[in-house]
Amino acid sequence: MDEILVVGSGALGTLFAARLAEAGAGVALLGSWPEGLDALRDGARWVDSAGTPHTAQVRVARNAGECGRPRHALVLVKSWQTESSARALARCLAGDGLAVTLQNGLGNREILAQGCGAERVAQGVTTTGAALIEPGIARLGGEGTLAIEQHPRLAPLAGWLRRAGFDLQVMADVRSLAWGKLVVNCAINPLTALLDLPNGGLLDCPPARRLMAELAQETAGVATGLGIGLPFGDPVEAAEAVARRTARNVSSMLQDVRRGAPTEIESICGAVVRAAQEAGLAAPANRLVLELVRARAASVRPASPSLPGMVR
Repeated sequence: MDEILVVGSGALGTLFAARLAEAGAGVALLGSWPEGLDALRDGARWVDSAGTPHTAQVRVARNAGECGRPRHALVLVKSWQTESSARALARCLAGDGLAVTLQNGLGNREILAQGCGAERVAQGVTTTGAALIEPGIARLGGEGTLAIEQHPRLAPLAGWLRRAGFDLQVMADVRSLAWGKLVVNCAINPLTALLDLPNGGLLDCPPARRLMAELAQETAGVATGLGIGLPFGDPVEAAEAVARRTARNVSSMLQDVRRGAPTEIESICGAVVRAAQEAGLAAPANRLVLELVRARAASVRPASPSLPGMVR
């Protein structure tokens, strides 16, 4: 049986690897975070919404040379790690293989396509949430949905994802969902990182709530200007609904800032600013928080280079 390669040993990488392996798939997990990989040798573990723990065995790979020649890969690293992931996949992914990106933000698909070839890459979007309790153990934060664009090589991976309990949709075009998720990410993530608040804290602070609304509306406006429809009618309502549903969650961007790790601001607000420029539009709110998060991140002493999900 061909192994599915999961690239990234953070929360979502651990969750997807564990659930796929639990469903019976052969799974290899590629990363370079020593603590995470050491823990995963005892099994990938996840805790479901009822608090029930699960464990499944996965094979751990520390570099591309240990990955074999997988025909399917899920890319679940931070966006700033996409280039190193693309180099690793270029070395190990089968010639007729397929790498699916489920990462935050925009631009990851293009980076992977440059390294692996466009015919070996597909775009996906997931709203499934997870938090890393400790190395090798992920807690499900919300079941969410999973959408992947149609691709002639997708069927075997799609079958395993459904067997693993993921609510998978295969779509001709996932840009609407990708931009819908981007609207929410732009409205929530940078403000939580700047204000050091959990998601729900933004709703309790009137000035922050107004900024949320401005960012959501502006990002939605850029999508509309590009001719991309969104999966919801009211971007402010959509962002506030997510903040309310995940009120106690600490966003990944705030977690990154707290530990001095690079953030995904460039592929979130930065992507909106670049898209707006290319379309002759303005995105002043996104530009402002882009610069503020850059400054906030630069003011924090960098953490160890050994971080979840890094690959070589």
